[in-house]
Amino acid sequence: MLSTRLDRLLARPSILRQSLRGIEKEGLRVDSAGVLSKTAHPVALGSALTHPRITTDYSEALLELITGTHTTVDALMAEINQIHRVVATTMPNELMWNHSMPAQLPADADIPIAWYGTSNTGMIKHVYRRGLAERYGKTMQCIAGLHYNFSFDEAIWDLLDLKQETAQERRSAGYISLIRNFTRYNWLLMYLFGSSPAVSTEFLRGNVGNLESLRPDTMYLPYATSLRMSDLGYQNKAQSGLKLCYNDLNTFLQRLYDAVTTPWPAYQAIGTHRAGEWIQLNTNVLQIENEFYSSIRPKRTTGPCERPITALAERGVQYIEVRCLDIDPNESVGISAQTARFVDAFLLFCALEDSPEFTDSGWCPESAANFAKVVKHGREPGLLLQQNGREISLADWANSLLDQIARCAQTFGQTLGDDTYVSAVEAQRSKVRDPRQTPSAQFLEQLKGSGESFHDQALSLSKVHAQNLRKTGLSPAELAAAQTQATQSLLDQQAIEASDNESFDEYVARFHSALKAPEAQ
Repeated sequence: MLSTRLDRLLARPSILRQSLRGIEKEGLRVDSAGVLSKTAHPVALGSALTHPRITTDYSEALLELITGTHTTVDALMAEINQIHRVVATTMPNELMWNHSMPAQLPADADIPIAWYGTSNTGMIKHVYRRGLAERYGKTMQCIAGLHYNFSFDEAIWDLLDLKQETAQERRSAGYISLIRNFTRYNWLLMYLFGSSPAVSTEFLRGNVGNLESLRPDTMYLPYATSLRMSDLGYQNKAQSGLKLCYNDLNTFLQRLYDAVTTPWPAYQAIGTHRAGEWIQLNTNVLQIENEFYSSIRPKRTTGPCERPITALAERGVQYIEVRCLDIDPNESVGISAQTARFVDAFLLFCALEDSPEFTDSGWCPESAANFAKVVKHGREPGLLLQQNGREISLADWANSLLDQIARCAQTFGQTLGDDTYVSAVEAQRSKVRDPRQTPSAQFLEQLKGSGESFHDQALSLSKVHAQNLRKTGLSPAELAAAQTQATQSLLDQQAIEASDNESFDEYVARFHSALKAPEAQ
C-alpha cells in the first residue's frame, strides 16, 4: 500500500512541493552565569502579545521564536536563524539557553510569569499561566522544546482512498490517521533525536526519583534519551485520566470538550480568585485546550476569542504540531536541517502508511508504554518494545521503519529536487547500529569527559551559539526590518488595550461561552 501511494505521489509532484513547515522554538533568557533572567521581556524585541515572530511562552524569561511557513527546509532554516540573530544582537547582556532542561532557576515563587499587558487578550494569557503555576508549579513550566508544524497540500488525501464525503472531512480524517501512526512510531524520534539525558540537581527540587548521580550537581539516567519527555515533565492526576487516542476527530474533540468543562476537585479547592485577583480561568480538568500535553496535536488557526475545539469542529484540521522534539544543544537554532528533512519524511510515512484504529487494549497503551520506555531507557542494550502484542527489539523495529521512511525521503527528494532528504534518513542508521552515536549518548559523553556539571556544559554551548550568532549579525536591511516589526508590535498592543470595551470578568465569560460541544456543530 505504501509503494502504491508513493507512486501516485510521484505522478503528481506538485503535491509535495506545496507542503508547508514551520518552527516554534523556546529558550530561556539567562545572564552570563546561566541564571534565569528576572527582567521584563526586552522592549527592543517588541510586544510579546502582538509580535508575529518573537513572543514568550510560560515565563517572562521563556522566549518563543516563531517562523512563518515555508515550502522548503532551506527557507525555514534561514528564517529561524535570522530570528535567532535578531534576539542575540538585541540582547548583548543576555543569551538564550539552548537546551530543553532549564538553566539555574530561582525559587519557584520567584520565577516570573509571562506578562502581556493590560488588555483582556493579554490578561487571559497571563491568568492561564497563573493557573498552570497553581496546578503544576512554575519550575516544570520552564522546560523548553521545539515544535515542528507541518501541513500537506489538500490533494494528498485523495491518494488515500478515504471514504468521507467532503474534502474537509477527508483532510481531517487524513491528519487523524497520520497522528495515529505518529503515536505508534514516535518512540523512534525520541531515540534518534532525544537530547536531554541529564538535568541539574537543583531543577529537581529534591525529587530525584530513580535518577542517578553523575556528580553532586548533575543527575541522569545512563540510557535515557529525553528526560524532558519522561515523567519528569508534566504529570498530574487530572490529566492522567485523559484517554485521547485518535480514532476520529469528533471523538477526540468530544473528550477534549469534556476535559475543559468538567470540574476537578483539587482545582475547585483552589478556586478561581485569591485576594480579589484571578488565579486560574476555571476549576476544570483543563482550563483551556492547550493545557493538554501531548507529543502531537491537530491544529487549526483560530480567530479572536475563538476556541480551538470550535475551530476544529467547524473547519477541520489544518495542520499538525509535532511537540516531542528536544532542543538540539549542538545546533545554534535548536534543530539541524538534516533533522527537519527526516521529520518531513517521517510525517509523510505516517500519512501514507496504513493506520488501523486504536483499541483500548491494543496499540494505544502499547504506544504509550513504548514511548515511556525509550525516553528513559532507549539506549539500553537489547531493549525490547511491544509491537501488536509481541516483543521486538528496538534495533530491528527501527531498521524496518527506516527502510520505509527512506522510500518516503526518496519521494520527497525527487519531487523537490533535493537529494539530502535521502542522506538525512541514511544518517540515522548509524545511531541504530551504535547507540553511542545518538545525541543523548554524545551529550553524556561530553559531560563525563569535561568533568563539568550539566549546567556548565549547557551554558558553554549556549555561549558559543550566542557568540556565533552575534558575529554573523544582521544586515542593514534585516536590522531595519526587525526594528520596524518590534515598533509596530508595540503600537498594535497599545491599540488593543485602547479598544477594550468590556471588563475582564465579562471577557472571560464570553471566552468560555464561545466553546461549543462538537456534536452541536
